[in-house]
Amino acid sequence: MALKSQPLLLPVLLLSALLLSACGALERKAAVPAELQSKAVIADMKEVRYRIGVDNATLEREAIASFERERNYLRSKGVHSLPPANFLAVSGGGDNGAFGAGLLNGWSAAGSRPEFKLVTGVSTGALIAPYAFLGKDYDEQLKRFYTTLKPADLIKRRSILAAITSDALSDNLPLAKLVEKEITQEMLEAIAREYKKGRLLLIGTTDLDARSGVIWNMTRIAASGSPDALKLFHKILVASSAIPGAFPPVMIDVEALDKKYHEMHVDGGAVAQVFVYPPSFHLKDLSGAKNAKRERRAFIIRNARLDPDWHEVQRSTMSIAGRAISSLINSQGIGDLYRIFMTTQRDGVDFNLAFIPPTFKAEHKEEFDTEYMRQLYQTGFEMAVKGYPWQKRPPG
Repeated sequence: MALKSQPLLLPVLLLSALLLSACGALERKAAVPAELQSKAVIADMKEVRYRIGVDNATLEREAIASFERERNYLRSKGVHSLPPANFLAVSGGGDNGAFGAGLLNGWSAAGSRPEFKLVTGVSTGALIAPYAFLGKDYDEQLKRFYTTLKPADLIKRRSILAAITSDALSDNLPLAKLVEKEITQEMLEAIAREYKKGRLLLIGTTDLDARSGVIWNMTRIAASGSPDALKLFHKILVASSAIPGAFPPVMIDVEALDKKYHEMHVDGGAVAQVFVYPPSFHLKDLSGAKNAKRERRAFIIRNARLDPDWHEVQRSTMSIAGRAISSLINSQGIGDLYRIFMTTQRDGVDFNLAFIPPTFKAEHKEEFDTEYMRQLYQTGFEMAVKGYPWQKRPPG
């Protein structure tokens, strides 16, 4: 769900990592050897994911294919010109995802929310993304997810002994069960239908063994027809929100040269807290080559505040370390926005940024604090209903 500026959680994660390194590792299948990384695939589902900076050609093929599917769909409806393409990217941020949920639903209520050609999500943004992709018919489910849940509905605390001898401080099995309940076969089929129209839903995770960001084509998974598609869909959403050390990683079965391996996937925010498409993908050049020039707009929802978060730091090891780590995470998030901004400027894509306003002052008592999420949801909702003041460039 993406690491947040938590003064207690982050030092505990650091200490946990040190303790875990002294304990025996839990059993798993062998990791994919470095020399076989490019050959590892999901059984019965070809080209459903892209390693950032590695699988550029595969991602380009999918982009071209999505354009062809869209053009054929439009022609079947008697439309022969390309409408504007709207991209939506939803960041991580834990329970701050309530802001993005409220903004999207308020956007629907205002009657100006567009259909998105592309939706991407990381961490809590990954949980929001399927609802955002399917549109306003799923607004009520999205609202319920971020305004009625409490900590026990998402995580189960482990004892200190269990935490230091296992793979995480807490168990996210409640979240996994909730995802299974919420993301149904009916939703999967609805997502598959949109894939045939040329739309894309992408989710980011981190492959810890390879120390690599991975983009999953959830629309292609949904349309694969594989009996394992829904199960994989669920696993990816949980993996994208699995904070390393706080929640267990998700082991994903892959094959390489007829041998079976495990990939260890965790929160996509370990690599990038938000993305639209990799900078190595030159959208402007590709669209020109394929005669697919059109107006394009990117809407980035950053589920965090961007103003300085003042906090008096205690003169203690854990307090200092925690504050430093949280500062690093915050800086990385802002860096992600600059990367997106520069990429969109290069490719002629209109940049639009939303984030939690500095005026929001609700007390945050614990992670997934229900009252906090309700107030934050309402803030995002009301701002969108009034006409959200999208920022045209990152802060500073």
